[in-house]
Amino acid sequence: MDRYGSPASSPSSPTSSGLLTQELIDGCTDFYLAQLFPTMPILQNEQLWALVAEIDTSMEAYCLLCSFCAFMLIQPGIEGQPMKPLIGSCSRTSIGRRLIDEALRKRKSHDYIENPSVDAVVTSFFLFGCFFGLDKHNTAWFHLREATTLAQIMGMQDEKTYTTGTRIAMMNMRRLFWLLFVTERAYALQKHRPLSLHATIDLPSVAEDPSKPIAGFIHLVNLYRPFDDTFVGLWNKSRTDCSTLWLAHLQTQLSQALPAVLGVTETQAADLRTSQHWLRTIVWQLSITNNFLSSTSPDSSMTFGYPIEIAKDLVAVTSQLSQRSMEVHGVGLIEKLFDVACTLIDVMSCVPHESQHFSVGPQDYLDYLVHLISTLRGGRSRYLPLLITKISDTMPSHMAASITQPTVSIKVEQSSEIPILQHQDSAETHSSNASSPYSTPPFLHYYPLS
Repeated sequence: MDRYGSPASSPSSPTSSGLLTQELIDGCTDFYLAQLFPTMPILQNEQLWALVAEIDTSMEAYCLLCSFCAFMLIQPGIEGQPMKPLIGSCSRTSIGRRLIDEALRKRKSHDYIENPSVDAVVTSFFLFGCFFGLDKHNTAWFHLREATTLAQIMGMQDEKTYTTGTRIAMMNMRRLFWLLFVTERAYALQKHRPLSLHATIDLPSVAEDPSKPIAGFIHLVNLYRPFDDTFVGLWNKSRTDCSTLWLAHLQTQLSQALPAVLGVTETQAADLRTSQHWLRTIVWQLSITNNFLSSTSPDSSMTFGYPIEIAKDLVAVTSQLSQRSMEVHGVGLIEKLFDVACTLIDVMSCVPHESQHFSVGPQDYLDYLVHLISTLRGGRSRYLPLLITKISDTMPSHMAASITQPTVSIKVEQSSEIPILQHQDSAETHSSNASSPYSTPPFLHYYPLS
């Protein structure tokens, strides 16, 4: 049995390629525990060192550590002076790619599918994250689906599975299930994929490990729980049974999903608040697709201008966050900012809005989001050109203002439902990396201009 209570695979004495050095493992472990553990609390410090102890005898431990370090280098992108001697003159991405290749090569030597373990699930999850960060979405989807399938083979979706094994092992396996649950939903909405996991087991307990609070992780799960097969089916156009009342209720749920005071780290707050406003945008996009919006609706979430309100709230939150707290989440968070900005552009191009002197408005929100995306690592090279092209094609008169740094400080009074941030600490046939903006449905088709 391994440390998670899963059957141990036959070790094949993995031979180190020299890539997975102790120094690199230490650096990645320290970064994960300090920055990412609250968001993906699936590996404890003790378990990481147990993996290191098994690296010469367990192929699964070796593959997991390769994928783990590759993910840390590619997705959040560890940087700073401590990492320079560990990667030398090579880029983080190039080292990450080599670690991915090593994990995939070594993984072929044992049958992790017929006899899956939690280590195998975690490895597939990290490989998904790596390929997501590399913008290789066909391969990313394959490994995410592999992770959820292995989890189901192990029975993680069945509450009875958690009645055996040690308390720590079951605690971490439960968290892993819910992390896959959230990840699958976010990716399904981003890339129009189907779901395979459902809310069939109990949530982790906030009190299960007082030394390492996971309240933020539970908030994240609750944000995504409403996005079930019904919503994803409607989003993917495989079903049509939608209603105005249902979508309006979902918007209310999202607006009230997070408490006024989160009581989480700044890094968690960045993920939670950005995800909340992105999900509000997704629901609005489904509303306009189904012709449910009205310029006279008493419910602002069912009006054409609602994305302006969303952008206002998003700007109010992100303007209080450090750049590093957002960059830790990699391109996943930037894609969400990008989606909100694209939707705002569509609305600004078609919905009349009053221009008030000396007042912050939609153009200011757009300027801020463009500038923010351009300053985040990975944003300028991948997403800024797409955003500038969309502005140029949709509303060229706004082009000059949006590509320059905002000249005024964005201080937005938030709507009452989104309190000021408070925290404790500061199937494709084409190439999967072809960029495609998350544009809203053709707006002119829905909005009567005459």
